[in-house]
Amino acid sequence: MSSSLSSDAQRTFLRYQHLVVFLAPLAFVVGVYSFAPTPADAGVNYWTEYWWLFIAFITGATIVNTVGISGSALFVPFLIFVFPLFAYPLEATTLVKIGLISESFGLSSSSLAFIQYGLVDRRLSLSLVLGGVPFVVGGALLSFVIPEPLFHALLGIALIAASYLLFRANLGHGDPTESADDADVATDGGSARDLPNDENKLGPAGVDTDDSGTVTRVDRDGDDYVYSRGGYLERFVNYSVGGVFQGLAGFGIGELGIISMLRTQVPVRVAIGTNHIVVATTAVLASIVHVFGSGLVGGHAIDLATTPWNMVVWTVPATTLGGQIAPYVSTALDTGLIKRGVGVLFAIIAVALFAMAAGGI
Repeated sequence: MSSSLSSDAQRTFLRYQHLVVFLAPLAFVVGVYSFAPTPADAGVNYWTEYWWLFIAFITGATIVNTVGISGSALFVPFLIFVFPLFAYPLEATTLVKIGLISESFGLSSSSLAFIQYGLVDRRLSLSLVLGGVPFVVGGALLSFVIPEPLFHALLGIALIAASYLLFRANLGHGDPTESADDADVATDGGSARDLPNDENKLGPAGVDTDDSGTVTRVDRDGDDYVYSRGGYLERFVNYSVGGVFQGLAGFGIGELGIISMLRTQVPVRVAIGTNHIVVATTAVLASIVHVFGSGLVGGHAIDLATTPWNMVVWTVPATTLGGQIAPYVSTALDTGLIKRGVGVLFAIIAVALFAMAAGGI
């Protein structure tokens, strides 16, 4: 009975995940307004000062979730180069914190959509999260003590790597292992293969792993994917290096991680869906360390009072909405074109960051 209730609850949650997604940022904004430490004279002007960040962050969140990379890869450079033109320069730890908090909501929103479609390998995502956690925490703590020029240089290295990997990777969202027509026939029983169909999931979705470790997954639309979870060592190396950058700069684990999954023959859409869970979880963890972790190291002080709450009340709803819009954009636009555009942007930003690190700007 309890198992049946759990299945029904999970099914209901996924069916109405859009409602949950939209209520989460609302609860966040109400909580910030009610309980966050803000200036004593904070009034309407304080809370509305950075309304224009909503436009910038919903655009960025839509782009990164369409391509399947970390949101902070765009948010942090935006806060370094564009935000000061309209406001004031931010300290490195502050801008990373804003990017991570915003990214946590955006990726969580997009992750629920992938879970709903049956495109998340939970066993694989759990192993990747557990393996990446110590490196993410280490990178986040490192951000408190490294000098700003070194931070900019490391950020530039991460962006150059992300740009290269984006050009090398095929990150199209709509590329199942087999064509949709073949998958529909198989799901309807027209094929000799016996595909999984879990009645507790939405649509014909289901997953089965045979004795040899081969995984057969069917998503909600009836497309099927066959792969192996082998290649743990390569993925561990990529996710550990990416985890350090994730904690340090707010991105890196997604860009390096997606490549390792594609190289180990995990199907594109399953790799992207599973990667969303890993990046969302590590972004939440890194955000917590950035907000509360300064006392663990001998670096500069940072606490809840230093968080620009009048900024995140706009960026969090924006990234959450962008995470829901992204699947529709990916079907309407050429994902490859977006991927190449983001790759070029990363390369340009990286050059500017290297110049800043060298004292040229």
